[in-house]
Amino acid sequence: MGQNMCCPKKGPPPPNHPGPFDPIDPVEIIEVTDILPTNGVRPEHTYSRTQNPATSYHDEEPVTPSTPSRGRVVVAMYSFQGRSNGELTFEKGDRMEILNDADADWWLARHMTHGIDGYIPKNYVASTSSLECQDWYFGKIARKEAEKLLMTRGNLRGTFLIRMSEQSSHGYSLSIRDWDTQKGEHVKHYRIKVTDNGGFFITSSQAFRTLNDLVDAYKRNNYGLACLLQYPCPRPQPQKWDLSRETKDQWEIDRNTLSMNKKLGQGSFGEVWYGMWNSSTEVAIKTLKQGAMSPSAFLEEARIMKKLRHRNILVLYAVCTKEEPILIVTEYMCNGALLDLLRNEGERTLKLNDLIYVATQVAAGMAYLEGKQLLHRDLAARNVLVGDSLTCKVADFGLARIVEGEDYCPSTCNKFPVKWTAPEAMLYNRFTIKSDVWSFGILLMEVITYGANPYPGMSNREVTEVVPSGYRMSKPLSKYCPDQLYELMCQCWKLDPIDRPTFIHLHDFLWNFDISIERAYEPAAAAF
Repeated sequence: MGQNMCCPKKGPPPPNHPGPFDPIDPVEIIEVTDILPTNGVRPEHTYSRTQNPATSYHDEEPVTPSTPSRGRVVVAMYSFQGRSNGELTFEKGDRMEILNDADADWWLARHMTHGIDGYIPKNYVASTSSLECQDWYFGKIARKEAEKLLMTRGNLRGTFLIRMSEQSSHGYSLSIRDWDTQKGEHVKHYRIKVTDNGGFFITSSQAFRTLNDLVDAYKRNNYGLACLLQYPCPRPQPQKWDLSRETKDQWEIDRNTLSMNKKLGQGSFGEVWYGMWNSSTEVAIKTLKQGAMSPSAFLEEARIMKKLRHRNILVLYAVCTKEEPILIVTEYMCNGALLDLLRNEGERTLKLNDLIYVATQVAAGMAYLEGKQLLHRDLAARNVLVGDSLTCKVADFGLARIVEGEDYCPSTCNKFPVKWTAPEAMLYNRFTIKSDVWSFGILLMEVITYGANPYPGMSNREVTEVVPSGYRMSKPLSKYCPDQLYELMCQCWKLDPIDRPTFIHLHDFLWNFDISIERAYEPAAAAF
């Protein structure tokens, strides 16, 4: 049993600990518009208000244009196989004319080679007059995400990408995969700054009119960089928000279109299977226990879940509710539950900056739910799923609210997640977003301890007796738990929900904490 140690009730915040609306070292997001990288015209820029970039907690639903745009030409950044009637199949590099872009997700287009009309997913294409059409431009991604992508198996020395700079309000960052005898395989980062007249440079002696010119030059001469730019980093597939255009609004599907190929696990609500939809799309299929919840209650919750659009929230594709068992069809996350990853590979592969990256993503997803005034009620490492490049998504949102019977009731203390539940929810069934914040503090402890059970040595009954009286877990004996991080957990475990931080604050703190522990950018290349 851990020490009977309570978090300090009062006192100054730890070093570098921001206030609820005072993030550390805020940076500006750069919004790039009307860029013509292929014809030598200097890009035009607009700069947004100050906020944290990359893993954003803001609503990621696309904005529907007020009027259709016809005649604009786009280029395919990925290949796409049409999955239903009316969808247009195309290959990477194909050009298409936009006929109607009134829909937020699917645009009507004409293939400029084959002359065929059809619907295309808008996040698979980029305007030919934009910076986004360059294979090496990745836009607003985190430094850690850039490193994960560049260090993917198969990438060679000289693989590179350009992204918006995290800490510079008027520039970009160049990230390159490198190798040397001392460090082995690693990633180096260089700042790309903007001149007064809109040019770009890494060293002041070598300035270029456009980013395209800069990339072309550093492919021929490294001008002091670690190595020549060789290969644009392969892009991960874009997010699919629907199984097909037809299922965007009609997402009650025939269960005969699903195949269950491999059982992945079993949880409080039922089994989880890896499967395929229409023999074409990988999916995860959750089979809910018979009688666990009413179809009508579930459908009401599913309507909310289907509208969620955030990179750190698991995408709900479809449901099957017309007969038992109810099926929930979601995107498939190849690395499974965060809890299993922490326990099986954590100490071998995940360092402190990786653990902070994981926690930051969970906080981003929860801040998105917080902004929509939605509750999770069962936030824990077992309900966070992991994909490629350590991408994390909060799953099982809303299911705890509509489960029926006593299997998930605090009074039974058997299947109810007592050790993750805030005192007011545990004792009085009072769930708020601040009870989710309490659970996030427990999840942080799980992450830092590589999946150790909370309150080691204590039963659920003991936890319900001592936690409301002030007992809190002590700081774990781990080099990967700095005092600031433990203090953040303690803030989440304040007895009065009002005293707990918001998820926006938690995200800001973790985001800036991650930046502060990373090594600095490489010095500017030597002048030639």
